[in-house]
Amino acid sequence: MRRPRVARLLTVLAALVAFAGAAGSGAAPARAADDWNPPAALVQPLGEVWNHVQSTYPDLYGFRNYGWDQVIANKGSVNYCVRWESDAPVSAALRDRVHAALKKQFAKWAAAMVVDGKGHNAWPYTTVPVTVVGWAVKDRSTLQWSDNSVDVYAGNLDSRGSPQCAPDCGRFFHQNGDYAKCPGGAARHYDQSLWLTKGFQGGAGGDWGQRVGQEYFTGALDQEDIHIYLHEVGHTFGLDDFYDWTPTGQCCFLMNAGSATRITEFDTWMLRDFWRHLKSRYGY
Repeated sequence: MRRPRVARLLTVLAALVAFAGAAGSGAAPARAADDWNPPAALVQPLGEVWNHVQSTYPDLYGFRNYGWDQVIANKGSVNYCVRWESDAPVSAALRDRVHAALKKQFAKWAAAMVVDGKGHNAWPYTTVPVTVVGWAVKDRSTLQWSDNSVDVYAGNLDSRGSPQCAPDCGRFFHQNGDYAKCPGGAARHYDQSLWLTKGFQGGAGGDWGQRVGQEYFTGALDQEDIHIYLHEVGHTFGLDDFYDWTPTGQCCFLMNAGSATRITEFDTWMLRDFWRHLKSRYGY
């Protein structure tokens, strides 16, 4: 599903800085010891994709808040905040279903980095657990539960009037990992936000998280693949859009919005290729 131009602009604002990178950034090439063995038919298109990334991303190697950075900083996990930009009520049961779906869908990208029970090409994790630490809402009465399983942020609005979890707890705002002012400390920080917006069409994604329609996501909780969300997580890990070109021999894959509804083999190898070119920053 193609994202509308407004959503694309959101991605540009948060992700252009995030995911872009280019020549002249002092980047080091991938290490010679790479375990790199994509199918022969994918070698050329993968090379085309990486060449395009290098020529169009303004700070490819200098940027330090990809999903990769977040997982490594947390030693193999990710924390989420849910931003509920809707007046639709949320029961405890619905909350738990949202959490379960979020964990299941995110795990699909994590699984793409595992081969024969081991992380591909020195990727150090075979699973990446997701913990939802908070919900943000305009009006507390929208959330119809009283337990303290997650932190609740009511009436904490950003500059556009949208509910947000405490900025003091957000990695986007504290990429140095200093959460000293977060009420719950580092354990309650959030790396990404799942932004569920009433009436929102399409999606947007970046290092800050993902934004999709509230009705879309809650209506897709039982689906095997919540494909718009999955597409946006791809952006969180640095993968590009393909609005104006397609790699040789490739027509239908998740990051080519609207052409696939699940993570394909080509998406998997693009993800692995991004890791291949970034892993030296973590000592792998």
